[in-house]
Amino acid sequence: MLRLFNSLTRKKEVFAPLKPPDVGFYACGPTVYGYIHIGNLRTFIFEDLLRRYLKYKGFKVTQVMNITDIDDKTIRRSNEEGIPLSEFTARYEKAFFEDIKAMNIEPAEHYPRATEHIDEMVSLVKQLIDGGYAYEQDGSFYFDVAKFKPYGALSGIEPGSTKTRSRIDQDEYEKQDVRDFALWKAKRENEPFWETEIGPGRPGWHIECSAMSMSYLGETFDLHTGGVDNMFPHHENELAQSQAATGKPLARFWLHSEYLLLDKSKMAKSMGNIYTLRDILALGYKARQLRYLLLSSHYRKQLSFSLDLLEQAGASLCRIDDFVRNLRSAGTFDADSPELAEATEKCRSRFEEAMDDDLNISKALGVLFTFIRTVNERLQESGISGGDRANIEALLTKLDGIIGVLELGQEDEMPAEVRELIDKRQEARESKNWKLADEIRDQLKEHGIVVEDTKDGVRIKRL
Repeated sequence: MLRLFNSLTRKKEVFAPLKPPDVGFYACGPTVYGYIHIGNLRTFIFEDLLRRYLKYKGFKVTQVMNITDIDDKTIRRSNEEGIPLSEFTARYEKAFFEDIKAMNIEPAEHYPRATEHIDEMVSLVKQLIDGGYAYEQDGSFYFDVAKFKPYGALSGIEPGSTKTRSRIDQDEYEKQDVRDFALWKAKRENEPFWETEIGPGRPGWHIECSAMSMSYLGETFDLHTGGVDNMFPHHENELAQSQAATGKPLARFWLHSEYLLLDKSKMAKSMGNIYTLRDILALGYKARQLRYLLLSSHYRKQLSFSLDLLEQAGASLCRIDDFVRNLRSAGTFDADSPELAEATEKCRSRFEEAMDDDLNISKALGVLFTFIRTVNERLQESGISGGDRANIEALLTKLDGIIGVLELGQEDEMPAEVRELIDKRQEARESKNWKLADEIRDQLKEHGIVVEDTKDGVRIKRL
């Protein structure tokens, strides 16, 4: 039974969709004004893990991830470069899709662009005006925070008792700074605008997500996710304007991933302390290492990034890769092992048990490595039946559908001569003929095969 921590109620709750087995899932996507950094990627990987596990559990997921291609930052940057907004944002939208593909993030079902949903945004603003939740000032429309009594339920930030109405036009502003926020911004010089029923102008950032999420998923859907930095003001404002317009909750579950830290500070473009995926690859690391690192810590715990941790992630992947090679190269016999069958089933059930507990991936990976050690010990002692090997590979394939970091493509079959040498070396070790075992190991090197004897068993690598 899957339990998820709901930011709105501040507790773990059993997850059950509105219309099982269908799950409506909205994830805050990128603002395409620059390359995404690995702090952004941590959130996208958490959302990918959630998506994959929901599918593993048998749910049919419809995920929507918006592309913010118009807001204060995209307009400012395109003006600085002196190019049309659409040309500017297209560059970084393309880079975003390249990055998530490299990180093995499954594509969402829908990637709506804000500029293609202006009509829906205008319609939502009109609903708020008609309901008395919005007011006009100099051609712009603002959400009246004081009119929405539940404001602050998500973030825990209260509007306060100020008697003087305070408005803000910026899309982003200081934390704890509760003000009436812009739904629609009047036409300004050097900014794109649309001629609409509520006047010429453009949308505010917050209204974009409300309009797009409801357009694709309905007025109430199952899951809304994002980084903890978006909880206030963005998600709080989304929740308020949506519920004020429809009288219904926008999302039943709100999930937020914690910060990725660098030098004890959150990673952010505004602070200049970022790595992009391109930076990581230029240093010689693999996207797979970064995915494993960002995936391996629970999403609600802050993670301090370092290159040393990337190295450790690579070492963990090597352990898994070596295990797969050992499994496939081990000698075989006919009889299945009841002990291996039990260990395989225990791995599956305990992995699921950990993931059912609010996606406790660190515990789940611990279960996987315990299983790897158990099987390696068996391989070192003897061999494995064809049936046991097939069952273990099937389990690895199934689990990789969740974590997406394993390399399980079939390797080229080893030549019979090499297979025979590996078997002879194992026989020499079992009879404690260490000299012969070392001689055979040297022969295997000539064939491009390295054999390592470790506490977890024999590891076989190709040069």
